Amino acid sequence: MRWQGRRGSRNIEDRRGRRGGAGMAGGIGGMGIIAVLLIGWFFGVDVSPFLTGGGGGYTSGPSRPVTEAEQREAQFVSVVLADTEEVWADLFREQVDAEYRPPVLVLYSGVTGSPCGGASGATGPFYCPADGKIYLDTAFFTTMEQQLGAQGDFAAAYVVAHEVAHHVQDELGILGQANRIRAQATPEQSNAVSVRVELQADCLAGIWARAAQDRFGTLDPGDVDEAIDAARRIGDDTLQRSAGRVPMPHTFTHGTSRQRARWFATGFEEGRIAACDTFSAPSL
Repeated sequence: MRWQGRRGSRNIEDRRGRRGGAGMAGGIGGMGIIAVLLIGWFFGVDVSPFLTGGGGGYTSGPSRPVTEAEQREAQFVSVVLADTEEVWADLFREQVDAEYRPPVLVLYSGVTGSPCGGASGATGPFYCPADGKIYLDTAFFTTMEQQLGAQGDFAAAYVVAHEVAHHVQDELGILGQANRIRAQATPEQSNAVSVRVELQADCLAGIWARAAQDRFGTLDPGDVDEAIDAARRIGDDTLQRSAGRVPMPHTFTHGTSRQRARWFATGFEEGRIAACDTFSAPSL
């Protein structure tokens, strides 16, 4: 992905180098510490995009210098975020006749707080609808590569695009509807709704990838394959096997490896928001 020297986003809240603390919001479900760490490393299963619990105030402590590697990662995230802003502004005007309001992305180091609860290495990147912000510790990119085997800068771009896609869902009113349904559902039914939300976000990330290529021409050969490979590596079935467990479909919250790769590819091939209607799909 050709990103160096390109415009970055101003919608960045930089908390790196500061020590933050916050109480965890209520309602975060556990799947066992190993599963939480593995699955939470990618897209924050235990801090889902539907949480609206209280708490999560941020307090800063002593600062430390930001390393050169961290600064480079922040610049990369800023460029990807800027690309999503331009792409989704165009797509909203063209496809849903609406104005797109971009999210703020919070960069932090180690731990910080949000209205959806504490953010840390155990939660991974996540979108909090209570404040419309994305929370990301760029150290996650190293974890993604070394622990999950998802390599390449476009695999990292996919992480940002997926979380932005949750904001897109919020803007379209999808998260609010899903939250109301899940509040009245059994745990198994709630998980099933979550899977459709997450697969739709993968599909929307695919739409962004296609539009970014058409608009900016910044994708290198193999970039899309990197994103699809990342999607495969973080399917619920694959992560549960990595945790030494037999995959249990009724506990899935993000979809299988095959499903995640398929829906990202669908978004990339179709380029239309309407093609990402996972809620009406007879099969995933």
